[in-house]
Amino acid sequence: MNLLLDHHYSPLIARILRERGFDVVAANEVGLETEPDDGVLEWAVSDQRALLTNDVPGFMRIRRGWQAEGRSHYGLLFTSDSTWPRSKRGIGSLSNRLDEVTRARPDVQALADQIFWL
Repeated sequence: MNLLLDHHYSPLIARILRERGFDVVAANEVGLETEPDDGVLEWAVSDQRALLTNDVPGFMRIRRGWQAEGRSHYGLLFTSDSTWPRSKRGIGSLSNRLDEVTRARPDVQALADQIFWL
């Protein structure tokens, strides 16, 4: 599974995972930091990536619309600030969890059209 980290995650997470051999980019690394949510998901699809985000309401709304239109995506991975705080201290633990998830699902289609909660 290839992964795009939404703009509210540290690009350091992407760098850590790339050093471990995974295909991961952060939105801030590819110019998506100000892109609207639907544009972020469209970019993820065009690059065959699942998307990690904690904007559950926004992306659930987009997902419902896409489902109604018959559009597909490569997976939405959701987090919450209570489970995975977006802080410097949380970078290592979130990186390790994403390592586990991507290692267990190496195929680009592993989470196609699915939601996965971390």
